[in-house]
Amino acid sequence: MRIGTEEINRAYQAITGEKREKFELFRALLLEYNQKYNLTTILEEEEMLYKHFLDSVVGEKAFFSGAKVVEVGSGAGFPSIPLKIVREDLTFTLIESTGKKCEFLNVAVDKLNLKGVTVLNARAEDVGKREETREKFDVCCARAVARMNTLAEYCMPLVKKGGFFVAYKGLAEEELKESEKALKVLGGGKTEKVSYSLPNGYGERTIIVVQKVENTPQKYPRGNGKERKSPIL
Repeated sequence: MRIGTEEINRAYQAITGEKREKFELFRALLLEYNQKYNLTTILEEEEMLYKHFLDSVVGEKAFFSGAKVVEVGSGAGFPSIPLKIVREDLTFTLIESTGKKCEFLNVAVDKLNLKGVTVLNARAEDVGKREETREKFDVCCARAVARMNTLAEYCMPLVKKGGFFVAYKGLAEEELKESEKALKVLGGGKTEKVSYSLPNGYGERTIIVVQKVENTPQKYPRGNGKERKSPIL
């Protein structure tokens, strides 16, 4: 499946229309706190608009109305914060292991007056083992965190049966093939790949949506760095 120009334009209008002031405030916060927390290397206004804001919002159709969402490796808050700005119906739990980035996320949530957003300073592999969070979310999303087979082990244990794992990627054909076994082992079923081009030559992108059809075996996530060192192949 491919997202066309019309849908890209709708996402652009969502950012530059009535929500524009919040996106401008978010950009100002990113620039202010980036000096202390090294949040992003993308600082120029147009580049941030397309590579961060638009790229995050384009995938909003993967999140059904009222979904309870968890984000792994939130970093500076992409795609979660742009999605929350345009989709107030979504609730978010943001998992980030770096304390300084969590400080920024809490500031952004407060300054942007975003309701229904919780920031967790923790590792995804630990949160995935906790009874109160394991298989409790409708959707788990992540952007620019790890290769698909590793990322799936972080994310799938958090998704309830019948929910979805949504991965924001660049060109992802190789990663998707590499992750086929991991997705199946972790409870994944139907997988959809959605491709699109960011305007003005800012790159090719892919959103991978995996439906969870079975519970994840209790042994996953394995923890102790095994998700990266010895990914499921």
